[in-house]
Formats: sequence, structure tokens, C-alpha cells
Amino acid sequence: QVQLVESGGGLVQSGGSLRLSCAASGRTFSSYAMAWFRQAPGKEREFVAAVVRSRAYTFYADSVKGRFTISSDNAKNTVYLQMSSLKPEDTAVYYCAGSRPYYVGTNYLKERSSYDYWGQGTQVTVSS
Repeated sequence: QVQLVESGGGLVQSGGSLRLSCAASGRTFSSYAMAWFRQAPGKEREFVAAVVRSRAYTFYADSVKGRFTISSDNAKNTVYLQMSSLKPEDTAVYYCAGSRPYYVGTNYLKERSSYDYWGQGTQVTVSS
């Protein structure tokens, strides 16, 4: 059983920064890719960023490109999301996700169906 635990959420003013962390644990953790998704009230859960752990390849949603950075520390089984220049529209619950240990095509990194493991989420609120 793989468990993902997010931390680092909170309240920040517009233009500020936050760093989210996602620690993975379990019998054998070897997800091919890790990602962050977010869900705002009344909206669908949407893709934010993904990282292919073995190649450090990263992929971002257009809405966060240039402001957010995803990274993975494989030795610690932890993935991070550094968020800068935050906007009120970034307010959401942020979820960490892990894929199975199989190849996931680049075009599918943004799809929820590519990920089998999910954390409980951490709230990020950006005030204007």
C-alpha cells in the first residue's frame, strides 16, 4: 500500500510564495511519475504539474508555467511544488498523485487516470 501525505499549504497574500511537499511511503514505492493536481470549490480537479522521476522531466499546465516548479527527491521519496507569484485564482485544495511504475506517455501525464495513488490534499488560499 502506497501512502502520499501532503504538507505546506496555508494562507498567503497575492504575489507570495509557498512550497508544498508530498512524502510517499509504502512497501515499495516506485511510481514512474508524480504530479500535483488542484481542485477549487465547485470546479473539477485539474492538472498542475508532473515530474518523471527517473529523468527529472517536468510538465506544467499553462496556467502555472513560469510560476510553479515541481521537483522530486528520489532518495527521500518526496516531491515538491514551489509556487511563486501566487494569484487568488490559485486558491484550491492541492493533491499529490503517484502513477504506477510503468511508462506514462507525455500526453497522458496531465490525465487523472494515469495516477493510482492520491494524497488527502492540502489547502492553499491566496488572498487579494
